[in-house]
Formats: sequence, C-alpha cells, structure tokens
Amino acid sequence: MSLKHVLFILTNAAEIGPNHRATGYFFPEVAHPVEVFDAAGIAIEYASPLGGTPPFDGYDENDPAQRAFRGSKAIRRMGRSRKLSEVDVLDYDAIFFPGGLGPMVDIALDPEVKRAVARAWDAGRIVAAVCHGPAAFLGVTLEDGTRLVQGRKLTSFSDEEEANYAQADVPFNLETALRAEGAEYSSVAPWQPGVVVDGRLLTGQNPASGGPLAQAIVAALQGEAA
Repeated sequence: MSLKHVLFILTNAAEIGPNHRATGYFFPEVAHPVEVFDAAGIAIEYASPLGGTPPFDGYDENDPAQRAFRGSKAIRRMGRSRKLSEVDVLDYDAIFFPGGLGPMVDIALDPEVKRAVARAWDAGRIVAAVCHGPAAFLGVTLEDGTRLVQGRKLTSFSDEEEANYAQADVPFNLETALRAEGAEYSSVAPWQPGVVVDGRLLTGQNPASGGPLAQAIVAALQGEAA
C-alpha cells in the first residue's frame, strides 16, 4: 500500500465574538486524529489560511493523547503550518478540518478554504471535518454548480450542544447554517461520539468524535488502496 497523506487545515483565529472569548482549534480534535493516523502509518501535513502557528483551546493535561501530541515533533511542524494559498490540496489523499470555535471566525468565510474544498472534492479526494470544522463546507460550490452539502448526509456540532457551550460567542449556529444549504444533517446525544460517512464526505459531531472520525478516514483511505 502506498503511503497516504492527509492535510490538516487549521484556524488562525485566537478569539471570537463580542466577549473576545479566547479560542483556536480544539486541542483534542487534532491530538486524537494524529494518534490514529500515526498508528496507521499515514503522513500528516498542516496548513492554515495565514500560515504559522495556529492557536489552540481546550488542552487537557490528563489525556495521554493530548500530552503526547503537545510534546511531539508533529506539533512543532504544525507551528510552521503552510499558508493554504501556497498548498495544492491535490498533493494529498484527504483534507481534514479540526473544530474549535476558531473555524467559525476564519474557516467559515475564507475564500481560499472554499477553493481548496471544492478542488479536493471535484478531484475525488476525501473531505472531512469535525465539530465546528464543517463550517469549511458552507458556501462551497462545486464544478457542476451545486453546493457541496446539498443533499449530502453529515453532522457537526449541534445547535443543542451550542446552546450550552458558546451561544453568546458564535456568529451563527453551524447546524442551522448547514441545514439551510440543504445538508441532510443528523446528530447523536450531546457530547457523545457521532460520525457520518456519505461517500467521500466524512464528518464528526463534537470533540468525542475526533478519534472515531479519524478511524473512518483511515478505513476510507485503506479502501482506496485495496
């Protein structure tokens, strides 16, 4: 099996909303997928809209996977993330958007993100995101003129979860926005692992879903190689 490559596309936003809430990517939503991909022998590279060191939120010292990632060479590489406009997503087998509140600030709107998602999808790549990461899919128009999420099954951080987490900080509710673009949205109970696979579109609902989503991406990549 040839070596597979996944591109993590991360937020550069360090704060959100009228209360200037500190944010970034949500640490376990990178650490847990990295653990899964490393175990599967999948190569990871990192990009962000501005390049450089992405800010993070939600680090838990008591989680061995997070501790391991914080002390790893991988996080050092991520600290020099490439500028997304200088990256060709076709160099990768899959692209992956971790969550955190940061993506609601920049990933949700960035035109380079929209171009990257459309280019990856139209070229037959795997496109994946977890928690608030599916904000990357909003407004993405494909080669055939349709919206990426139109009629496709997916999940994201739910409105019910947001109501008890960051309702006062987010500019919109992600579930509502995805539904408005025609997504066939579904969710599980708040904070429980939930993964939805619809062909090459793979999504996870919340922080607990990062590892299981990465396992689904590995299965999809290995299926391609079979």
